[in-house]
Formats: sequence, C-alpha cells, structure tokens
Amino acid sequence: MLPVVLTIAGSDNSAGAGAQADLKTISALGGYGITAITCVVAEVPGKVSAVHPIPGAIVAEQIRLLFSAFPIAAIKTGMLYSTEIIRTVVETLNEFKIQNPKPSGASQTASGSPKGEGGRPNQSEIPIIVDPVMVATSGDPLLLPDAVARYRELLFPLAALVTPNLDEVRTLTGRTITSIAEMRDAGLELAARHGTAFLIKGGHLRESVATDLLVLHDGTVHTYEAPFVPGVNTHGTGCTYSAAIATGLARGLDLPAAVGEAKKFVTAAITNFLRWEKDGRTTDALHHFSAWKLSKFRLN
Repeated sequence: MLPVVLTIAGSDNSAGAGAQADLKTISALGGYGITAITCVVAEVPGKVSAVHPIPGAIVAEQIRLLFSAFPIAAIKTGMLYSTEIIRTVVETLNEFKIQNPKPSGASQTASGSPKGEGGRPNQSEIPIIVDPVMVATSGDPLLLPDAVARYRELLFPLAALVTPNLDEVRTLTGRTITSIAEMRDAGLELAARHGTAFLIKGGHLRESVATDLLVLHDGTVHTYEAPFVPGVNTHGTGCTYSAAIATGLARGLDLPAAVGEAKKFVTAAITNFLRWEKDGRTTDALHHFSAWKLSKFRLN
C-alpha cells in the first residue's frame, strides 16, 4: 500500500513549485499525495503576479477531512503566507495531538505509517517537515512580514525538520551566510534554539558543489553534496526537496537517510531539467519524473 503524504501548501499554476511540485515528487518516489491548499498563486518561473490566500476555515476543513479518511504517514508544509493561515494550520494539527515519531524511524511500519493499538495507524505520531517559504526564486515575497514570528512560535515546535535556504536563514537568524562554516554555525544555533533538526541548504552559495547540512537537535551534523548545475532557473527546488524528505520518512527511512535520498532526487530533477521557448522567453522546469523509463509511453 502506498504511504500517504499530506502537503499543506500553496497552488502554483505553473506546476513547478507549490503543491503541484509536491504531488509530482511524492508520486515519483512511491507515495500517495494529498493536499490542503493555503493560497492560490498566479505565477510562472521568474514572476509572481498575484497571491490569493484561502480563508482559514477552508484550510482547516481540508485538513480535518483528510485526517478523517486517510492514514497520513508524513506531512510537509510549504507556503503558508500569513499569521492567520499559520495559526489555523497549527491549531488544526493540534486537534490530532500530533507528535514526532522516534528519530530512528523505528516506529514506522513497512508502508511508512506509524502503527498504534491493534495495528491501526497512530495518527498522533507523524513527522512534519516545515519548508519555511518566504520568498520566491523570482524575489517576490511569499510570506507577510508579521508571520515570521509565528513560524518560530507556533510551527517550529511541531517540526521534525525545518528546511530553510540561505535567504530564509538570514531572516531567521540575522546572519548573512557566505561559507559552509557559517552554514554550520547558523544550523547549530537554530537547532539548539528550537529543539529540532534543521537542514541548511547551501545552493545559493553557487559554488561548484552544492552542499547542504543536516543539523540535528543534539548538535550532530550530516553533510550532503552534489554538483551544482549552473544556467538553470531552479524554480521549485525547495518544495521538491522537502516533499521528497517527507516521502522518504513516510516510507520508513530515518531522517539522515531520507535527506540523502531526497538530495539525489532533487539533483536528478535539476540535472535533467526541461526547457521551453515561447515568444523569445525561455522557461525552465525541474524534471520530477526523470528517473522513469517513459519509452513505452511514447506518442506516435
């Protein structure tokens, strides 16, 4: 049975980021993706033209209804946009008394769903991956300024992992990161302050090797490296990465292994990127299904 992964995120009509990218990632990695949409965003890579937040009551109803029907094995949050939506998501998740499962993943079943009494899924033990989406790749804001504090106060305490890029690290710590050593220091600060793991993503350093650091709450640091791929508009990498980690956890991997597999997946999606040209404009997209053998599906 496919493990169920819930993404609580915005809708990106270009399908390169947001819930659409999450669903492609979850499917490609062997999960079943379900969504609670927080915002509708009118965007294409390089431009955000409008953001329409979904009323909190509708966000909450989506989450409650999904919990009533599915044995959710992992959750990721993406674009939450406002204090109201962050508060609504946290209050609704708290209705289900969600706790993070054991870091080793020992509480997971083969399908990824934590088991409770009588072999039924224990809906309180669900890892939550928080991608603190603040700014689009285009530079357009995706989080209202007053909502940053609500991430720290309300959402981070629920998280098994928080996955900031370097711009988000600067917002959270006041540090401008220019080296791997500074990434490590910032990760240690954040993990100690919030009592949870942080994945500090170093792609914005734009070095020849893209290095990410997983800093656990006890100060243990894991390093992940892959070749940096220049010349690609990497719209949606953060969404894809966090969704891949959530799917790995849902499938029973421990956190370091889930991050490692997710790093491989997002690197392949970037390396095998798609590109279209229209009216003098070039549009890139990650290839979420690059590992699939599609020859038998070729159209005549």
